Formats: sequence, C-alpha cells, structure tokens
Amino acid sequence: MRERDTSPVRLGLIDGDGIGPEVVGATRAVVDEALAAAGAAAVEWVPLLMGHRAIEEFGDPLPEQTLAALDELDAWILGPHDNASYPAEHRIAPGGAIRKRFGLYANLRPARAFAGIKASAPDIDLVIVRENSEGFYADRNMFAGSGEFRPTADIAMAVGVITRQACERIAHEAFRLAAARRKRVTIVHKANVLPMTMGLFRDVCYDVAHAYPGVEVDDEHVDATAAHLVRAARDYDVLVTENLFGDILSDLAGELSGSLGMAASLNCSATRAMAQAVHGAAPTLAGHNRANPAALQLSAAMLLHWLGIRDNNRALVSAGERIERAVAATFIAGIATADLGGLASTSEFTEQVRARVHRR
Repeated sequence: MRERDTSPVRLGLIDGDGIGPEVVGATRAVVDEALAAAGAAAVEWVPLLMGHRAIEEFGDPLPEQTLAALDELDAWILGPHDNASYPAEHRIAPGGAIRKRFGLYANLRPARAFAGIKASAPDIDLVIVRENSEGFYADRNMFAGSGEFRPTADIAMAVGVITRQACERIAHEAFRLAAARRKRVTIVHKANVLPMTMGLFRDVCYDVAHAYPGVEVDDEHVDATAAHLVRAARDYDVLVTENLFGDILSDLAGELSGSLGMAASLNCSATRAMAQAVHGAAPTLAGHNRANPAALQLSAAMLLHWLGIRDNNRALVSAGERIERAVAATFIAGIATADLGGLASTSEFTEQVRARVHRR
C-alpha cells in the first residue's frame, strides 16, 4: 500500500435525529484528527439532511436532494433516525431506504469487549456478517412496494426472499473477512423449519466455502446460536446470516460486549460504504452532551479501513486503526460516558479520543 495520498477524501455527513448531531459531530472531529495523525489527506465533508430537519426543509425525511448528493459519493457517515416519530405519511426508515437504493448488501457488525468496560461476555470478539438486501425484511426485498401486505382486514402476510446471487456475495464477504481473522465461519439459519429458503442460504454458503480451504466452516440454527452466544461467545469468529436474524443477533452480541453504545456497523457493497452505529436516536438525551459517540466513531474507523483497502491507501487504513486504538485506550483509562458507568460527557470523551489518535 502507498503511505500517503494527497487527493481529498469526499465523505457525506448526515446528522439525523435525536443525538445524531452530537455523535456525528464528535465522529467528524475524531476522523479529522486521525487523518492528520496518519498523514492522510483531509476530508472534504458534504453535509446532508435526513430526518426531522429534512421534513422541515423539504417535506420529506429522505429528500431527493440528499439522495442525489449521495449518488456522487462513495462513502458517508449516517447518524441515527427516529422514524417512529415522523408524520404517518413519512414513516420510512431512511437507513433501510439508503441501503436498498445503493445496493449496500453487506452489513458488518463487530462485537468486541473492551478492557475497562464491564461486559457480560468479556472474551467476545466476533463479527456478524448480515445479508442486507432481502431475507425476511419486507421493506427491501421487492423491486417495487413492500413484501408485507394485508389481503383482508384480519390477515397480514410477509414474504421472505432468498436468492442464490445474494447468498453467494454475502458468503464471500464472510469468508474473506474470516481469512483475515481467526479463520472460522458459522452459517446461521433455520433450515429445520424453513427448508427451502434457509436451506438455500445454508447450502450456497457451503458451496462458497470450497473457495476458501483455509477457513473452517460449520452451521447452526439461529435459536441455538442465540443461546450459545450467551453461554460461550468466545467460540465464534465470523457469523454469516440473513437480514432479520443478523439484526437480532448483532444487538444481542452488542449487549454482551458491554453496550449497544459501542456497537459499530458498516453497510457496504463492492463500491460504496456507509458507517452507521447500531443504536437509535435516543431523543431524550438529545442536546444534553451525554450521548456515547463510541459506536459511530468505531463505525467511522471501519469506513476508513474499507476505503483504504479499496483504494490501496495505507494512510486511510492507519487512520482507522488509530481511531480504534484510541477508543480502546480511552476506555482503559477509565473514561466513559454515563451509559457505560462513566462520568464523561460526549465532548469530554471525544477530546480524550482525539488526543490518543496521535499515539502509535
């Protein structure tokens, strides 16, 4: 990899709702500091609107102006949204709509316990690779409209979609990731009661495994995996699963690692990526400088690493590694926000992380 690239990095910046402006601002500050410390080019930030502010200005929580701007970008940071509080005609989940529009088919959700933070599973260190485009998520598994519908007032139905193409590409993501980690993939499914859909998912993942002879592979039913995570999370390295199962298991794994406030996430395709923390907008905390920015900062670290690998840019990879080490070192120093039992404000935690990105 080349050590330095002087061409500017253009990143979208979407505050979102609730605590979004605070954690997104804190993440921007850390990214700027880490890039400078790594000798990377500065970011050209592209601020964009989503959520309540977008409704106020454009009458739409995800306006076409924002989507058109994202069309011109390869990567962006997305703050949390509070779509449950949008007007009834605008209950769209912006994150899901963006993933669908830009084909962000892979959702990478690491769960790692940090020294200095109390965790139910202190030895957890895994990544859940969640297929993002179909499965049992009715809002994104159809070309047009929703896979959820009501044929009568008393009947509601949902369609789950599993395709060979989507299974193959998410399996490749999982096996490539495992090859760079501890070389083990667990396929998570429910083929005992959904033999056609989940059976196809499982079988295609096993087919892809042949291309990675150095990676061990096994499979489990999703309910057994949930129990096993609670009992012995250390046994897992990379888990690959469909959309709904991945969403549920990653929240469980995040809590086992200490808190959803540390649960990072990257949504990506082969060409575009979006950093998005797992937690929600927490509107009751908004404006009080109490929100935990660690999850989005760690998500941004994943984004920089993804860009660095894609562009063969060592400085971007280094900046991402610096952020991850700095967050970990801040926790080790006993500095954390209130949700983790600490006393630091959002801004205080962020200043500590910024200071530590300069350490190798």
